[in-house]
Amino acid sequence: MPHMLILGMGYTASRLAARLRGDGWRITGVRRNADSETIAFDDDAAVRAAIAQATHILSSVPPEGDADPVLTRYGAAIAAAPAIWTGYLSSTGVYGDAAGAWVDEASPVGLGRRAARAQADADWGALRPDMRRFRLPGIYGPGRSALDRVREGRAHRIDLPEQIFSRAHVDDIGAGIIASLHSGPPGVYNLSDDLPCAQNRLIEEACVLLGQPVPPLLTLEEAQLSPMARAFYAENRRVANGRAKRLLGWTPRYPTYREGLRACL
Repeated sequence: MPHMLILGMGYTASRLAARLRGDGWRITGVRRNADSETIAFDDDAAVRAAIAQATHILSSVPPEGDADPVLTRYGAAIAAAPAIWTGYLSSTGVYGDAAGAWVDEASPVGLGRRAARAQADADWGALRPDMRRFRLPGIYGPGRSALDRVREGRAHRIDLPEQIFSRAHVDDIGAGIIASLHSGPPGVYNLSDDLPCAQNRLIEEACVLLGQPVPPLLTLEEAQLSPMARAFYAENRRVANGRAKRLLGWTPRYPTYREGLRACL
């Protein structure tokens, strides 16, 4: 039985784990605060035992401050592990601002606001020759989409018509990771949808689907966004996904936000 160790059981990793369990995989999950189905990140003996036993290892843990906590504590053990496949969930934020241009896996990284993420991406890539790094854009899916923001009154439309970004449905990300278990070489893969566009278009589509009025256009100052949300609007890029399609045989089930939001609804 294939055995996947997943460090960091967040939204994306949890949905991936459920799908793999349905396919007959054994899953060992690691969380900061363990529950009945996971082990604690600080349980050193249990985590190291799982690293030594797993056939596949995936980390979805982002950096904390300037360091990657998984690499800091368990990097050497993962480097020496007998696993046949390893992966890391990174971010397309490593590309920084591209002024709306397309970026692919060969584009420069480390030029944006996420220096720690870019360093972690590079460090994971150097850890093992079988490493797959999945650079993920804005992730949405059931319970975490523009539909939820509209329902809860948290949706904004920002008057920045040239601000473009990419996204991916959480289950398309899972499908891309699963495809890499069976085909394609190690390396970097962007898992994004086929239609980069302004955030406003998602909000407008969600309002149509829910039969609710579209929120007014606001300036960044009027929206009073958090520093993290405001920083999102400081970057502008389109993420190309051709490499994953060519080498993994992956095709997003939800190629645009339209299909994805309807599925969430």
